Amino acid sequence: MTLPRNFYDRPTLQVARDLIGARLVRILDGVKLVGLITETEAYIGEKDLGCHARVGKTNRNAMMFGPPGHAYVYFTYGNHWMLNAVTEREGFPAAVLIRAIQPIEGAEIMSKRRSGRDSFGPGKLTQAMGITKSGNGVDLTDSGSGLWIEAGVHVPNSRVTKSPRVGLYSVPEPWKSKPWRFVVKGWKISNEESATSLRSSQ
Repeated sequence: MTLPRNFYDRPTLQVARDLIGARLVRILDGVKLVGLITETEAYIGEKDLGCHARVGKTNRNAMMFGPPGHAYVYFTYGNHWMLNAVTEREGFPAAVLIRAIQPIEGAEIMSKRRSGRDSFGPGKLTQAMGITKSGNGVDLTDSGSGLWIEAGVHVPNSRVTKSPRVGLYSVPEPWKSKPWRFVVKGWKISNEESATSLRSSQ
C-alpha cells in the first residue's frame, strides 16, 4: 500500500523520521526493485541555508514548491541524481532526501547496476534503481507511476540516530549542525524489525 498524500503533508522532520523503514519501489524495464529506506535528511524552507530553496524558486528547485508526495530529483556533483520526497503544504519548499536503502527485492539487479558495489548513499541508490531526471515530478503516492513509496517495517527510535546533514561544508551555523539526518544504527534493518508494518502518524 502506497503512503498517502497526507503522510507527506506534515512537518518535514516527522516525514523524514517516518520514512525510515518504508519501502522505496521502482519498476525498471518491467522488473520490480525494492529497498527499505535506511537514511534520510530533511530540508525545510527558504530560511534553511542548507536547502536549495534558500535562493527562492528556480527552474531547478520548482518541484519543492509543489504539492506534497511528489519526487524532486536533481543532478549534482556532475554525475549523481538525488531523490527527494516533497513535503508540507504546496507553496512551502521542503523535501526529504532519500540517502540510503537496504535492497530487499531485485538486489542482484541493483548490485549489477552498481558493478557489485553497495547501494548506500543518495547517488548510489538512484544508480542502482535507475532513477534519473525523468523521475522529477513523479507522484510517489501512485503505484502506477513506476516509482513510489509504500508502507514497510517499523523501526523503533532506539534503532535510529539523528545527526547533522552530510556535505554542507560551506553552510553557516546553525544550519550546518541541525540534527536533521536520520539513520538506522548499523545501516541494516534486522529480521525482527522487519516483522512489524510501518504505521505513519497522521
